[in-house]
Amino acid sequence: MCASSRGLGRGCAIALAENGVDLVLNGRDAAALDATASDIADRFGVSVTPVIGDASRPETQAELLAACPEPDILVNNNGGPPRRGFRELDRDKVIDGVINNMVTPIELITAVIDGMAARGFGRIVNITSSSVLAPIDGLDLSSGARAGLTAFLGGVLREVADRNVTVNHLLPGRMDTERLQSGIARSADRDGIAYDEAAARSAREIPARRFGTAEEFGQTCAFLCSTHAGYITGQNILIDGGLLSRTF
Repeated sequence: MCASSRGLGRGCAIALAENGVDLVLNGRDAAALDATASDIADRFGVSVTPVIGDASRPETQAELLAACPEPDILVNNNGGPPRRGFRELDRDKVIDGVINNMVTPIELITAVIDGMAARGFGRIVNITSSSVLAPIDGLDLSSGARAGLTAFLGGVLREVADRNVTVNHLLPGRMDTERLQSGIARSADRDGIAYDEAAARSAREIPARRFGTAEEFGQTCAFLCSTHAGYITGQNILIDGGLLSRTF
């Protein structure tokens, strides 16, 4: 599991561990990664192997695959690029965003998908964003890279569906994570209001009138990784409390 020491990745790791799945966890913050790995191993009695490093780096990918050369489940997750207007982007920033949010998951999928197909079971879940379906101000690069990943895999997933390998995408909306909290803090500072007022204002825009949790997000991921979800593939599953106004 990439980027699984905190936030939505951690929520997915916990939900999988609850179901008896042995884990290889990844993160760039050694202290947070070790704390998450120890907590999950102690609570659920599963094997948890932490791999520190940036999953976009080839050497980290090699360590992940050495720790688990024949995975049944791959959960791709990576932080998106900072919120910026498109005029603030230069070539290097664009390339970095595409590597992190499109190229890296493709590389990991390419490394494991044939083994999954040969063994007759595989579950690949990519954590992308609701911005794949509707633009969010300042997230043009994130949206483009993640939408590119989704489009790239549209054909790939159909080559392995008959061998019980599925590829799906989870699209979080406003989830109660550090990233959301930092965005609310910026809004509060910009508008000269208290953090709690800014948070309440943001939550009121959601039909569910609250932010999503890493726990419920993780449970959705765990279902997609289960034997019960073998007939679900190629889907973009939006988890946003009804924020995105659409019928289909």
